[in-house]
Amino acid sequence: MLFNSYAFIFFFPIVIFIYGIVPKRARYIWLLISSYFFYMNWNPKYAVLIALSTIITYFSGIFLEYSKMMQDEIRSVSYQKIIVFFCFLSNLGILVFFKYFYFLLDSLNMVITGLGGKEIISLWDIILPVGISFYTFQALGYIVDVYRDNLKAERNFLRYALFVIFFPQLVAGPIERSTSLLKQINSIEDIQVWNYDRMASGAMYMLWGFFQKMVIADRVAILVDTVYSNIRIYQSYELLVAAIGFSIQIYCDFASYSNIAIGTARIMGIELMENFNTPYFSTSIQEFWRRWHISLSTWFKDYLYIPLGGNRGSKWKRYRNIMITFLMSGLWHGANWTYVFWGGVHGGYQIIGDELRPLKQKINKRIGTKTKAASYKFGQVIINFILVTFAWIFFRAPSIHDAFIFIGRIFTRVNLWAFSDGTLYELGLDVLEMHILIVALVILLVIDWVRYKYNLQIDGFLNLQNIWFRWGVIFLLFWMILIFGEYGLTVDPQGFIYFQF
Repeated sequence: MLFNSYAFIFFFPIVIFIYGIVPKRARYIWLLISSYFFYMNWNPKYAVLIALSTIITYFSGIFLEYSKMMQDEIRSVSYQKIIVFFCFLSNLGILVFFKYFYFLLDSLNMVITGLGGKEIISLWDIILPVGISFYTFQALGYIVDVYRDNLKAERNFLRYALFVIFFPQLVAGPIERSTSLLKQINSIEDIQVWNYDRMASGAMYMLWGFFQKMVIADRVAILVDTVYSNIRIYQSYELLVAAIGFSIQIYCDFASYSNIAIGTARIMGIELMENFNTPYFSTSIQEFWRRWHISLSTWFKDYLYIPLGGNRGSKWKRYRNIMITFLMSGLWHGANWTYVFWGGVHGGYQIIGDELRPLKQKINKRIGTKTKAASYKFGQVIINFILVTFAWIFFRAPSIHDAFIFIGRIFTRVNLWAFSDGTLYELGLDVLEMHILIVALVILLVIDWVRYKYNLQIDGFLNLQNIWFRWGVIFLLFWMILIFGEYGLTVDPQGFIYFQF
């Protein structure tokens, strides 16, 4: 069930109404039923997988608790490691089979055919279960937290099952920590359901998320898909527009899901973590990753980078840890070498930036650069956006080869006249649609600037304004979604990009 579908418009109010009238002790049971119904709308068979992951991690947590009570400390530690190993092996095994089977098979066939052998043909038709990477990582994070004594193992199986499958953030995050979401589920009876201020805040998050998705992301996707579907017929101007367009598309698409998820959960009295914090205002790649997909970047930091050694040890060990983390992050995003390459590019950015930092400081000191000036910060933002957009080309391209063709044509097929000959309006969006997109992007820029400058989300900013301004913004967003949103009987609701991950 998509957030931007008619089914969800009927589903969510029913969930909230019943959630508010059922006995307090039954709230988590109702949300569990609702979450399974939400997930099974894609493919009922794959509910078995999430149930299996839930069972394995639930009992692993219980066994970890028992093993810690053993008097023999050496045996206790050994049992704990065996339990964690089994839990990770089984869950990651399921993830690898359903998400990476064809990727591994294709890679193996490349090696075999390269050596003159015959291709291996798959006898299975495997469909990627929606959200498998997200709920797998969330469940495994719980096991690590129990292992590290960050929390006690959950004994109520149904409450734990709700933690794994909680529908607002189930299929595309944020990837919640057990120390936050599970604790809230355990105190769900204490929530005051009909709280106007909290529900209004959640509704504002949802409204902003729908605007990002339906007015911006789905509209710019038409342009991006048009160019990327046949990159060999386009020249530098169109390719540059498509590259920048995808940077906008993936941000608005993914941030919109997170905002809608945060809003729906908040209406129910549950707080989810912020997943995006104006990433394109970042002045460095390091800062970008503190602001982009925060739940995943912190997951890799806490559960992979730091266990590998983090910043401890020599500089080269730190660089190794950075590169491993980013390569794994790329692989997490999808079963294609383009994602791995994209992760490697970002890892390379981190290492090169670290190596060049002393030289950069010397140059700035020598020429008297005012590093605190707004112009300097603006230049950093622009350079960082260019670097991130360059990396997105590998993320979006069908193959690494196509990505290099895309980049090569930007530099070798210069067509400056395209700025004035109307070529831009031949990329899937006519003049009216392009102007609608430009207005929407101005609104996005203003909202993100307020978030960056004053550290206020849209709901907090509007609450500080006069009532006429607040409702003016709400009606503007609502009517733009209603009039200019990409939806309707002739338009299929566009899935969120991160559903495939």
